[in-house]
Amino acid sequence: MSRRAATLVVASLFILLLGLAAALMPVPYVALRPGPTSDTLGKLGKAPLIQITGAKTYPTEGHLNFVTVAYQGGPGNRIDLLTALRGWLDPDVSVVPEETIFPKNVSTKKVEQENTQEMTNSQESATAAAMHELHLPTTVSVLVDSVQKGLPADGRLRPGDQITAIDGTKIKDIAGVTATVGARKPGQTVKFTVKRDGKETEIPVTTVASPEKTGKAVVGVILREKYQFPVTVKISVGDVGGPSAGLMFSLGIYDKLTPQDITGGKFIAGTGTITPEGQVGPIGGIQQKMVAARNAGATIFLTPTQNCADAVAAKPKGLRLVRVDTMDGALQALTALRTGQGAIPACPAK
Repeated sequence: MSRRAATLVVASLFILLLGLAAALMPVPYVALRPGPTSDTLGKLGKAPLIQITGAKTYPTEGHLNFVTVAYQGGPGNRIDLLTALRGWLDPDVSVVPEETIFPKNVSTKKVEQENTQEMTNSQESATAAAMHELHLPTTVSVLVDSVQKGLPADGRLRPGDQITAIDGTKIKDIAGVTATVGARKPGQTVKFTVKRDGKETEIPVTTVASPEKTGKAVVGVILREKYQFPVTVKISVGDVGGPSAGLMFSLGIYDKLTPQDITGGKFIAGTGTITPEGQVGPIGGIQQKMVAARNAGATIFLTPTQNCADAVAAKPKGLRLVRVDTMDGALQALTALRTGQGAIPACPAK
């Protein structure tokens, strides 16, 4: 072999090794793929996914599946360039910058904890939305979740305090607290009536100017609402996190508590956050969630209006998109699908 040929062989091998090394180099991206999907009317393991006690429940047919997105990568477990390239070429996979899922200066553990808390909150909101739709009485309590260090409430109010009134006016929800305190001028004193350790006490707190909103009065508390329902609802989803299953949880609870089978035996999947009043909000990963639903056998997909444009662009064959803004609207659409009568909102909105 001539010296020139040997040089070319060595150079080619060197370039090949550099290419392989580059392909295996970790990159700060996350690959999003279709994740598991579960029927809210079915079981998780041996137990019903939704268990209701304290009221009569009814047998159901069909499916009301919530869907998830699985991710690969993240800090400490980054995907390599080759995996990212394969994901970019796969229409069912989205490759996104790492900070989209894991914000900078936030640990992976913290992100997972937040996702778990969002799932817990979504289950409570879903139960409240179902009770609202069924016209069943629900009691709401406003609790102090945390106190911001260095602000007036620090050392005055405590996590777990139940706020029952402000300046003698009964409080029904967080909006009432925010509106009442916000109507004061910075420097004015607000008298909180709180229930602590089973006893009610009045605690004066002087407001200060909000560091974020000019002229707005604050005291420095983070609040949360606690609901008391006329029935006990337990939702088991394993290690799934996030708020996007809220709509499907609320529909599953409603279906179990009503004699009418709202699916009509159809395989329905969907997604969307839910508020206690039944408002449906947008979610992430709509492309992967639709693929997961269709792969599981769904033919109808309940889609938040704000996700419609992306959903239409990536809709799998054989999946019908039904646009939803509220739980009540979703129920009306399901009735129309079941009976063949009435309008069925479609994506995109007309």
